[in-house]
Amino acid sequence: MKRNHLLMPLFMVMAILTTACGGRVKSVDEVRQGVSDTLKYAKGFTVRTLDDGVRLVDVADPQTDEDRMPVDYHFALVPKGSRGEVPQGYQRVEVPVERTIVMTMLQLSNFTALGAHDVVRGITGTKNLFNEDIRRRVADGRMVKIGMEGNFDTELILAAQPEVIFISPFKRGGYDAIKETGITLIPHLGYKELTPLGQAEWVKFVGLFIGKEREADSLFAAIETRYNSLKALVADLDEASRPTVFSGEMHGGNWYAVGGKNSLAQIFRDAGARYVIDNDDTGGVNIEFEQMYAAAADADYWRILNSFEGDFSYEALKASEPRNELFRAFREHKVIYCNMKQTPYYEKSPMMPDVLLSDLVAIFHPDVLGADYQPTFYHLLVP
Repeated sequence: MKRNHLLMPLFMVMAILTTACGGRVKSVDEVRQGVSDTLKYAKGFTVRTLDDGVRLVDVADPQTDEDRMPVDYHFALVPKGSRGEVPQGYQRVEVPVERTIVMTMLQLSNFTALGAHDVVRGITGTKNLFNEDIRRRVADGRMVKIGMEGNFDTELILAAQPEVIFISPFKRGGYDAIKETGITLIPHLGYKELTPLGQAEWVKFVGLFIGKEREADSLFAAIETRYNSLKALVADLDEASRPTVFSGEMHGGNWYAVGGKNSLAQIFRDAGARYVIDNDDTGGVNIEFEQMYAAAADADYWRILNSFEGDFSYEALKASEPRNELFRAFREHKVIYCNMKQTPYYEKSPMMPDVLLSDLVAIFHPDVLGADYQPTFYHLLVP
């Protein structure tokens, strides 16, 4: 069954804020009055557009409060050549940004989806990077490799002459040296979103900074339509028809397991399955094998994402931890697998949640999409 890739009509993502008397906006509290947030899924940023064309972008940790987002970072996006007023408490950023550096694959996926590689002048590295255009740009010097978090090459960063740098402030860090350069740091918190569509909606955030708002809106509208259409196909299944699934594997003596409110747990539910961990945790924790076995011994499916050299197999899975064969999903050959050495998972999947969902629906409920469905990321591991 072929998926519908037609785009929905473009919808507006910005609301217009006008002051009551046409006067100057003086404070953060003033600009919040009477403004509606038009984002549908992302919780980590909000946007307000003033009558002089200045866009106010507030960024915060989307996992802090799902109902009311506390504002931690404030940017005023001013069109280049404009003398737009910047409210108190906001950092001025002239847009569109023409030169930037990105720190993560998720951020890079937004630029790739928008056809904006020309704007990216630096990345952290090229390990497990599949995109040929980016590799060519690194090879001929149009993009520089600035090093990994905690060990950035400040000279290379300055040589790239970025106007802003997109960062992930809740990760390992190492941004103190970059701060001293005076370059504006823009936190991109898409990876903290608790839903796949919330993560993908951050393409609108990038679009605002690089002058591709319309393209981002249209792109996300199409993703949203496809995702929700697939979700609806399995939404009415009763509990007995929903298989159980767990995720991860042993590394270094511990098993990393994500909580029941994580975006991975959400996509399992949207695909018509039940995640074995049912709690309110949003992140992940390292647990012992016995604890995971107690929760997942009889689960129907086991999802594994790793970077295995060569062809991964049930034999390799057992060799890494002999007790793995005790899981029902192992014995019945129902391991859902993606090898990041062979598939550009982190390069593409943040902007393809609809495709991730279709892969999972096809596995959990084979009759829904039909036998001819061809997976992109996930497939059942062949014994």
